Amino acid sequence: MLSGDPAFCQRVREMGFGESAFVTKVSGNATILCQVAGTRIALSHAAANHILVEQIARG
Repeated sequence: MLSGDPAFCQRVREMGFGESAFVTKVSGNATILCQVAGTRIALSHAAANHILVEQIARG
């Protein structure tokens, strides 16, 4: 789920952070490096706080 300014939500959707995207956190605390749609993307901590993810069981 995305929250915040509609322009922000649109930008991160365009980067691949849709409501059904599979996101993997690669590293980071202040700056979050994650992988989505085959691309690694760095997000500020503030930006990452507007993206809610749900952990799924590893298979």
